[in-house]
Amino acid sequence: MRSESLLKLTAVAALATSIAFAQEKQKPPEGTAPKPFSLPASQNLTLKNRAKLTFTHYGNIPKVSIRIVIRAGKANEGPNQIWLADLTGDLLKEGTATRTSAQVDEEAASMGGNVNVTVASDETAVGADVLSEYAAGMIKLLADVVSHPLLPASELDRIRANLLRNLAIQRNTPGGQAEEAYAKAIYGDHPYGREFPTEEMLKSYTVDDVRNFYRANFGARRAHIYVVGRFDDSLVNDVTSAFENWDQGQSPVDQVPKLTPKASFVLIDRPGAVQSTIRFGLPVPPPASSDYIPLAVLDSLLGGAFNSRITANIREQKGYTYSPYSSVYTKYHVAEWHEQADVTTAVTGPAMTEIVKEIDRLRKEPPSAAELQGIKNYMAGYFVIRNSTSQGVIRQLRLVDLQGLPPDWLRNYVPNVLKVTPSDVQRIAETYLDPNKMTLVVVGDKAKIDDQLHPFASR
Repeated sequence: MRSESLLKLTAVAALATSIAFAQEKQKPPEGTAPKPFSLPASQNLTLKNRAKLTFTHYGNIPKVSIRIVIRAGKANEGPNQIWLADLTGDLLKEGTATRTSAQVDEEAASMGGNVNVTVASDETAVGADVLSEYAAGMIKLLADVVSHPLLPASELDRIRANLLRNLAIQRNTPGGQAEEAYAKAIYGDHPYGREFPTEEMLKSYTVDDVRNFYRANFGARRAHIYVVGRFDDSLVNDVTSAFENWDQGQSPVDQVPKLTPKASFVLIDRPGAVQSTIRFGLPVPPPASSDYIPLAVLDSLLGGAFNSRITANIREQKGYTYSPYSSVYTKYHVAEWHEQADVTTAVTGPAMTEIVKEIDRLRKEPPSAAELQGIKNYMAGYFVIRNSTSQGVIRQLRLVDLQGLPPDWLRNYVPNVLKVTPSDVQRIAETYLDPNKMTLVVVGDKAKIDDQLHPFASR
């Protein structure tokens, strides 16, 4: 009997403790004021061959991040060259005029790093992260990789086979199908609107196609070399020596699409699908616009943060989806906003209704000062955190340079976020986020969702 009473008392005590703990968790401490983002002054140079150099002392760890960024990417592909930039980027790692691919890998590994090549819409980046003592050696290696690539025919079939496997996978996923249709609807015949090649196109590329693409798009005139971290100033001479004899190549080609928001609807049938994949958005002002930062704040409040309105609505309250989110996606001098979500088939229409409802609510009435302040604090803190590494700093420097932003843009980002008012958010929503001018792409079981989507298809 005494044992039973003791167990009950223990259970009651445990329950009281858990309730108290839960109540305590519901009242987190107030956050401190957002910290400003400060970046040491960069040293910027331009070599005789027009290559640009940026050196930034940053951090306390004796490491250096190096990125050679070339204004060459998918935007430079012709209609029958889709993924040729990717094929070229993959072949860049396959040796140089004086080093085999194995020697490149071994030399990089001996310095505790590895050579990475990433191809994006507007840029190709070749880089590595190493301890400061190996920075000069890695600079020489990367310069050889990017300026004297072998681009060997012997590796073409192997790399193409990898791309063909990736193509087959991406074209058969609902996310890949949605991205392809959405890009086409927003960007049309511009290279940004070409998401995937055909299998026949990819199989047709020869090593001469790769070498011609390299010659047309790679060179010092299009290059910007970033060095960020802890390094001795003598590294400036090492970088200069490594890149000063690189051929200039051709000037960058600016292909900025002219975008006009317009309503469009694409439904891709996946019979038997238990989920519908949604993309819903339109073109918005790019980073150079004075409305870009208020737009970024609006995005975080509407769908870009975990505690955003759309997420709270269709995830937390209604359980339609697990991970919806929105973002402002930028390319060279253009941008577009879209919300994306994978929702249960039976609630595809209701989910879209709630997404539109949240957009319209923000267009009609400003958010409260308290709600907005929480979002601004989150954005300010996240901006500082994500730029607390040398890689993060390079990402921001690249954004500023690609978009032609003023030198103080990064330093003023947090203050400008904190200046955004509730009326600014409503104005931006009313001006730019008109659901009746948005592109809607849905991939799902047409037989079950067609009727649900009729109100959105007939806009």
